[in-house]
Amino acid sequence: MAKLVILSQGLTGQAHELKVDRTTIGRVEDNTFPITDPSVSSHHCEVLLRGADVVVRDLTSTNGSYINGERITESVLKPGQILRLGQIELRLETETTAPSRKSPVDSTLVIPRGVSLTELGGGSDTAGKGFSKKDNKGSRIFLIAAIVVGVVIVVLVIIALMSIKHSP
Repeated sequence: MAKLVILSQGLTGQAHELKVDRTTIGRVEDNTFPITDPSVSSHHCEVLLRGADVVVRDLTSTNGSYINGERITESVLKPGQILRLGQIELRLETETTAPSRKSPVDSTLVIPRGVSLTELGGGSDTAGKGFSKKDNKGSRIFLIAAIVVGVVIVVLVIIALMSIKHSP
């Protein structure tokens, strides 16, 4: 029989056997499998037994449902795969995929976030000099033009004031 086993710290080892065709998972007690964690929506997802397949359908949860790090709306969950609801990770286990005594029950799959500098390509200087300052000619020309316009305006204002002062 298939079951969902929680891997996340604090709830490690809690499990729910999938005995019925439709199992609801969420934070509140009226779910078939309640998980009291603030990152889990009140009615987060449902697990459907369709023949030999275990299908997970997200119920428009706030933090989403993920299978092996990929966000899903509805997808088949295979034995051994990790289902993440908010910050809670669960693994689908069957008699053939149950962990052996050698692997700890509370090991958690780390889902990488973001991009590393090596993936960006060229983000660092391999010579060890750090980053060099870019030469931006457009900014320099703009600055010179702004200074020239400013000087012209000041000169025109001075001339205007002097002509007003000398008027009868």
